[in-house]
Amino acid sequence: MAKQVKTIGVLTSGGDAPGMNAAIRAVVRTAIQKGLGVKGIMRGYAGLLQEEIIDMNSRSVSDIIHRGGTILYTARCMEFVTAEGQEKGAEICRKHGIDGLVVIGGDGSFRGAGKLAALGINTIGVPGTIDLDIACTDYSIGFDTAVNTAMEAIDKVRDTSTSHERCSIIEVMGRNAGYIALWCGIANGAEDILLPERYDGDEQQLINRIIDNRKRGKKHNIIINAEGIGHSTSMARRIEAATGVETRATILGYMQRGGMPTCKDRVYASIMGAKAAELLYEGRSNRIVAYKNGEYVDFDIQEALQMKKDIPEDQFEISKMLSR
Repeated sequence: MAKQVKTIGVLTSGGDAPGMNAAIRAVVRTAIQKGLGVKGIMRGYAGLLQEEIIDMNSRSVSDIIHRGGTILYTARCMEFVTAEGQEKGAEICRKHGIDGLVVIGGDGSFRGAGKLAALGINTIGVPGTIDLDIACTDYSIGFDTAVNTAMEAIDKVRDTSTSHERCSIIEVMGRNAGYIALWCGIANGAEDILLPERYDGDEQQLINRIIDNRKRGKKHNIIINAEGIGHSTSMARRIEAATGVETRATILGYMQRGGMPTCKDRVYASIMGAKAAELLYEGRSNRIVAYKNGEYVDFDIQEALQMKKDIPEDQFEISKMLSR
């Protein structure tokens, strides 16, 4: 092995995502099976700098695979963005005998992981974000649960929208990525899907479609609006004023991050967590575990962070065709 690893740490950083607990469980149990010690780091990089570090064993992760959120908690940490914070984090790892680290989170978390790797701490990233915005992977922990949660909520809003013959604008999460919006738009049969990657801000087109749909006998409209566009409430007021159609905005918000993870999020997260622990056991560092083209692979962190990701054009075109 390039560097003998005896004890690994695991932390969750950034926004929480359903399935993170499954990944933590897999990291811990795989590492123990390989003869490694495991320490849990509470509250992400903030907890690392505060030395909130606990010993973990197989029993530490019993009965957590079905739970949403993260048993290690999570936080954002501006101090860790600085070189001084990163050097302090590496020194604390060495102080506690942590020579390998699994970081479960998103792009920001991986930048920190890359800095720790450069400072001599073997570090592996596991993509955990409901936004599905990490370019090197086709899957990230929590997306499947989040999109199913949103889909079920939108189905309920559709019922009342139909009863009142309304237009409903439903805002879903995703930061500056439109994957949750696209999937929900297709799954819920929305008339319009507003994606940060595609929307040009032309509300008049929305207004014209609503008017045309009414003329064709359609009694309600569903518009899925991505968080990266936002302003759903003011948009609803403008559309109602222009069309005369009662229009309501619903912002689903943080409910999309919660709840029991789906089977897919449990299984994929478990495999990714196990792969991360195996990479550390092999002495690997500065890698991100990914799911790409149907296989579990790993990428150099810096290479992965340079990759760009966009909404698949064919899926976007299909969504428009099916909304007619």
